[in-house]
Amino acid sequence: MGKTATESVTLPNELDIKAAGPLAAELLAARGKDLTLNASQIERVGGQCLQVLLSAAATWAADGSELTIEEPSPAFVDAIQTAGLDLAKFTARSN
Repeated sequence: MGKTATESVTLPNELDIKAAGPLAAELLAARGKDLTLNASQIERVGGQCLQVLLSAAATWAADGSELTIEEPSPAFVDAIQTAGLDLAKFTARSN
């Protein structure tokens, strides 16, 4: 049985505390599918959304699905580095 096509979601430009709940719900709805998150529009990222994205990467890895972040904006990369994290932690690859 072949894999289904990868879904793609463009993340909003502000991933602040108000965006954490809707982001979690959107990711949960896509669970079980390979998913690409486009981070090119992000201008601001809060710790809660970083936690949601880290949790999603762990969940996708546990499920054996792929989760990738494409075109991370400078603000997104800066937020990850400020938090002491690595962009690779936000990616899950199937074997």
